[in-house]
Amino acid sequence: MSIPHPSTADEDTEQSPGVQAAPPALMASSAERRRGGGRGFSSALRGGRVAGLDGLRTVAVALVIVYHVEPDWVPGGSVAVDVFFTISGFVITRLLVAEFARTGRIGLGPFYRRRWLRLGPAMLVMCAVTALLSVALALPLFDGAWMAAALAAVSVVNLVRAGESGPYSDLTAPLSHTWSLGVEEQFYLAWPLLLLVLLRHTTARTVLVWVAALCILPVLWRLALWDPTAAHRIYNGPDTRADQLLAGALLAVVLARLRADDPRLAQLRLWAERLCWPALVLLGLIAWQIPITEPSGWNPAWYTVGLLAAAVLSAVVVATLDLCPQAWPSRLLSVPALAWIGRNLSYGMYLWHYPVIRLLSDLGVEGDRLLPAGVAATIAAALASYALIERPLLRRDRFRIRRLEPVAAAAR
Repeated sequence: MSIPHPSTADEDTEQSPGVQAAPPALMASSAERRRGGGRGFSSALRGGRVAGLDGLRTVAVALVIVYHVEPDWVPGGSVAVDVFFTISGFVITRLLVAEFARTGRIGLGPFYRRRWLRLGPAMLVMCAVTALLSVALALPLFDGAWMAAALAAVSVVNLVRAGESGPYSDLTAPLSHTWSLGVEEQFYLAWPLLLLVLLRHTTARTVLVWVAALCILPVLWRLALWDPTAAHRIYNGPDTRADQLLAGALLAVVLARLRADDPRLAQLRLWAERLCWPALVLLGLIAWQIPITEPSGWNPAWYTVGLLAAAVLSAVVVATLDLCPQAWPSRLLSVPALAWIGRNLSYGMYLWHYPVIRLLSDLGVEGDRLLPAGVAATIAAALASYALIERPLLRRDRFRIRRLEPVAAAAR
């Protein structure tokens, strides 16, 4: 069973202006932005955190948990991974392009450090707890989980699963939900480097063309690879899923290119708002009706073109949430409770829900009790992760950046 990831889900450090790598002294002036500055990305510095995206993460986390406890209710619940890949590509690329527009460079070291602090420590703690359960207690569903924990800790679960043509082995089963973390971590390693090359050596318009072309290449690669025995290879491969992250990246580049007074931006806003509800309905129908990860759902239409189509639907929703804060989807998904959970707990909930559900099953919690018990235990674990691991590390990093900014300014 393949499992979606709402990761990547919470991009707290990426959307929080207080933790950008570049100091405020390098911010472009208002006059420069009005003249169309920003190295061809005149709107790269527009906006801040999008509450609707956080609310969308919360909805997706709920879908993932239901999908793993009651897969018959939402057999296509793995479509959540398509949505979150697109969100991650959008947020990460917007951050990188904004830094380049502001400073003329991309600080790869600070970027990778923030990514590690956001994802790494919480992941390692979850892996350590899982490995401890496997060796300390006689739990059938955690038998051999120490090996799965080791693979998850180095973000290669997706590569192991991609090499299995038949049913997934028990090697990664205890932490199989970390496959999508592997896809995203591998994207985070490669994409900033490639984007930096494009930004430095081409014009802004050419960057847009290149990103659009890169969105098509994984589709052609999936068409060449397709075979029923290659379903795992296509579903788990970082190369075969790259177009879903790049769809979000393309949207970020487009929005960074268009000035606030550009009539094309007004048209994009109009059509995004018109198409948002149909896109949400189609994504809901996919989750409700299409068994994507089951052998019955291994069809060439979905595993070739369908993955890009889901990313396009996700990009429509993301564009609406970013451009149309007064639209009804934005208002509904920006409810404070939804936004807070998506911003602070979605990643922890994703990390812990799968081992928590397996632990409860081993302890005899079954039937109608498993879903409410799993939700309650998952929220408790996510709150502990946020309060004891994630938030302290992020606050320490923010303090470190603020402390170093005056020193960097004086050196310049």
